[in-house]
Amino acid sequence: MQRRNWLITGVSTGLGRAFAQAALAAGHTVVGTVRSEEDLRAFEGLAPGYARGRILDVTDDHAVSEVITEVERGVGPLDVVIANAGYGLEGTFEETPLAEVRRQFEINVFGAVATLQAALPHMRRRRRGHLMAVTSMGGLMAVPGMSAYCGSKFALEGILEALGKEVAQFGIHVTAIEPGSFRTDWAGRSMTRAARTIDDYDELFDPIREARQKASGNQLGNPAKAGEAVVRIASVDQPPAHLVLGSDALRLVTTARTAVDEDIRAWETLSRTTDFDEGAQL
Repeated sequence: MQRRNWLITGVSTGLGRAFAQAALAAGHTVVGTVRSEEDLRAFEGLAPGYARGRILDVTDDHAVSEVITEVERGVGPLDVVIANAGYGLEGTFEETPLAEVRRQFEINVFGAVATLQAALPHMRRRRRGHLMAVTSMGGLMAVPGMSAYCGSKFALEGILEALGKEVAQFGIHVTAIEPGSFRTDWAGRSMTRAARTIDDYDELFDPIREARQKASGNQLGNPAKAGEAVVRIASVDQPPAHLVLGSDALRLVTTARTAVDEDIRAWETLSRTTDFDEGAQL
């Protein structure tokens, strides 16, 4: 096995921790970002010498760039980078304050972009590397009460897809990791919830929120197996551009994409009426 250097943001808990543990178990060196000294010590204790912690706020663009540069010089060339740091924001569109929506995008989208942009020049010079980011099944389908979260993940999906097409010429792979429901704290203490203020949404949204809270801690997805799956795709010559994780994600994403295809087919004739008689085809 070829030992590699990984960098993963947000390794204190959840899937970020699971990805790091799987990579460490496979013999790789993992630089993991955390938010506190306590979390840093706990992470480095997982595999002394191989687990390297760094304190980082991914919304600080300058700090992100500095950490990547320092790691490249002090630890070694980064082979795999996973922009994992993020959080869930629950609330109906009308009830979610605009400031909360902006914060959601600041971390889930711009934090990931800053991480990948900082790593990319190093990989491009070496003509190799694997960039990944954790989006969600909510980046390929949407559910009521998660508009800001799904919007952030849809945005990240588009960025990753375009990025993959730009850097393939340099031997760099790009993968969007799209987890379903996993047994982490994502839907529990890690979830930010907008206050309920409009009773018109009670009938629709209250059962959804209640079901999500009841399922927290008993989700179908196994984080350790997700980690193993990510380590596996990092080792193949042609990794996927999209990695859906979990049977629930497979079911929900497939259903959502089928609905989009049906809309396109149903309105295809009308879509064609908006062309000039002659023009350039893309």
